[in-house]
Amino acid sequence: MSYTKIWVHAVICTKRRRPFLKGDAKRKIIEHIKSNALQKGIHIDSINGHHEHLHILLKLKADMSIATAMQLIKGESSYWMNKEKIIDERFEWCIDYYAASVDEASIPRVRNYIKNQEVHHGTQTFEQEENDLVKMYDLQQLKDNIRDD
Repeated sequence: MSYTKIWVHAVICTKRRRPFLKGDAKRKIIEHIKSNALQKGIHIDSINGHHEHLHILLKLKADMSIATAMQLIKGESSYWMNKEKIIDERFEWCIDYYAASVDEASIPRVRNYIKNQEVHHGTQTFEQEENDLVKMYDLQQLKDNIRDD
């Protein structure tokens, strides 16, 4: 049996950065993502975001890649949003995502950062946050590849 502890800070964005994650819609999708992730064996420690994106602090199982976890979270949640007609328009996530490993000592800081997204975005746009994340996690190469289709 393998023993692992792999923490990941992931950010997923709505397609074309559409501000669909407001009020009740945001609350519902967060609750649904947490519930569905648990069923799929993905431990979500923290999840929150702003109108066009969500931050997720999760722990991966030994046999699951980040790509699989993101596919399960994004694919199922967009399907559910549309099936339940949570918003009046078709909901889609951007194809790509941001993800970086997080060391154990940084977990409290990342949790706090995710918890305070609404306050954070009172003073900073998502584009500014995106640039900060790319620098903090050294994701420059990935940023160049982010697609919105």
